[in-house]
Amino acid sequence: SAARITHASSLPRSRPAACAAASSSCTWIDSFSLVKRYLTIRSGLVPWGASNQISPTFAPDGLSKPGQSVVRPQGFSTVIVVSFVAVMAVVIAKLADRFHAAKTTRMRIPHSRSVSVIAAIAVLATISGCATNRKKSDTAYIARDVDTLYATAKDRLDRNQYKLAAALFDEVERQHPYSPWARRAQLMSAFSNYMARDYIKSTESATRFLSIHPGNRDAPYAYYLIALNYYEQITDVTRDQKITQQALDSMGELIRRYPDTRYAADARLKIDLVNDHLAGKEMEIGRFYQRRAQWLASVVRFRKVIDSYDTTTHTPEALMRLTESYLALGVRDEAKKSAAVLGANYPGTKWYARAYELVQKNPA
Repeated sequence: SAARITHASSLPRSRPAACAAASSSCTWIDSFSLVKRYLTIRSGLVPWGASNQISPTFAPDGLSKPGQSVVRPQGFSTVIVVSFVAVMAVVIAKLADRFHAAKTTRMRIPHSRSVSVIAAIAVLATISGCATNRKKSDTAYIARDVDTLYATAKDRLDRNQYKLAAALFDEVERQHPYSPWARRAQLMSAFSNYMARDYIKSTESATRFLSIHPGNRDAPYAYYLIALNYYEQITDVTRDQKITQQALDSMGELIRRYPDTRYAADARLKIDLVNDHLAGKEMEIGRFYQRRAQWLASVVRFRKVIDSYDTTTHTPEALMRLTESYLALGVRDEAKKSAAVLGANYPGTKWYARAYELVQKNPA
């Protein structure tokens, strides 16, 4: 854009003879001409100079020749709207000139021309900014056959260039949506994003695959990828465990739908770890309440661990902490029951020794 603005400053300054006699009334004509010329150049319809123009060649059928990328006018999609804005800016500048001329009938306004030029420059700057943002966001469309695209994407995946591989697999689906390779490319894009640790995009790709091909033979793998994406985002127990619960729900859905697959077998192992993590969160909150002598609230948390996560490693501690809270509340019978359950299931642990000691120190 900077190079083109430099050329704009070297445009011929000559004006029509009629404008020489009344420069203020013809100011808007020069501004509109400058804006019109800039717009046509930005849209790629008129060359700035013969030396800078490269004429695209098209095949007789309207498609680009083999080995050439598809040529499209740059910025043409915004020309209509921006042209309207440019014309309105020039009209406003013209109205401002007439207002100043009517207000000062004996004195010519020297800066009326500058008002129009400033308005035109503002419009040009807006157009340039929009075109720059569009170039950054758009992806160039290069038509290629499905075999070449998929092989290139697979090659990038083998080279551990996961982001690029995911983009190429998405391109397979975009250019050849009805090809059998498009279905496989959707899953490969999800896997590439998973390897790139972009779990959100991976989940989106796998979910899109399931919505389009719910009965496909690779559907179990798509469910497995979604569960893995949530599983990899699990954080420590001091943080919110919403992702952990989503991982548990996703793995449960996989096991429910496809119980005999190898993905379900791996999900069962991971469910035990997820439940242990959720139980650890409940224990963390229960101990927090105990430190603040909020015994009833701590009882609720420890009871949840015993009822919902009884197969985890946190169950013995939960029973001992429950005994502590019941004794602090003065409910000795409930404390004795908790200690008895702890002794029956985990007799040789340090948690039972502490619970037994607490019950003995607090007789009826």
